[in-house]
Amino acid sequence: MTETPFSLEELIRRAQAAFLGLAIGDALGATTEFLTPSEIQFRHKVHRRIIGGGWLNLKPGKVTDDTEMSLCIARAIDESDGWNLRGIAEHFAGWLRSKPIDVGATCRRGISDFIIKGQLEKPFSDWDGGNGAAMRMLPVALYTLGDEALLEKCSLEQAHLTHNHHLSDAGCIAVGKLVQQALLGADRPRLHSIVRDLVSEHPKFRCSHYRGEASAYVVDTLKTVFHYFFSTASFEECLIGVVNQGGDADTTGAIAGMIAGASYADEPMPKQWLKKLDPTVKAESMILAERLIRLSPLGKRLIQN
Repeated sequence: MTETPFSLEELIRRAQAAFLGLAIGDALGATTEFLTPSEIQFRHKVHRRIIGGGWLNLKPGKVTDDTEMSLCIARAIDESDGWNLRGIAEHFAGWLRSKPIDVGATCRRGISDFIIKGQLEKPFSDWDGGNGAAMRMLPVALYTLGDEALLEKCSLEQAHLTHNHHLSDAGCIAVGKLVQQALLGADRPRLHSIVRDLVSEHPKFRCSHYRGEASAYVVDTLKTVFHYFFSTASFEECLIGVVNQGGDADTTGAIAGMIAGASYADEPMPKQWLKKLDPTVKAESMILAERLIRLSPLGKRLIQN
């Protein structure tokens, strides 16, 4: 049984910080996606403001597929009062039909397979080692808080809708564990032990000699997130470091944002970022974060007590 030093209300607040962190990291990183660090430096010196633009030409504060697919999962859980893989797939399908501004090729193929064939699990593929499943792990981590076996089960089920690869699987579970432990107030050594366990099983994730790769390959993505999360001392510093690395910056920003948002939940987020974030996304994130915590095993125990 998971212990927590926090009340239900405090856990909800921390979960809301994690969801806002995801969306902020996504919106901030969208500007520098696919740029190199030198290109970012030339254009922005240091990119630290939510200004939109980027290759998608977004309005300031708008989010991409990272946040949108996370919201799809959260809505499906909320509507079903629990885990509903088909419901998640149907939300993904509705989202894809809405012609989103950004959708990864692997996610598009997986969702299309569900629409055409009703497929809820892709077969293994060497081409599925991208970050598209890890980027949407936050609602899974919130809903399964207090049950590690449930975290692993739900992580793999949602991942395999679009990505079936052992490195994607391992990355999803590690991200989920990091978010959950950060929500519960874990210190840096405890959080770092999760990464050490991941590296022990899959040495490709080793980030002790980070070389700056920040592509959509899940290994590069998480090495970037780990490097900046563990080498910085605030939510703002972590996200600025990540998005100025460029590459798949909306996704590295989103994943770093969910972990750092939970970890630094007791510190105020930059007001200028919160002010710029899409108000509809902000409001729905706050509501769904609370619902997911109340539906989680730990949340239910706290409610009963």
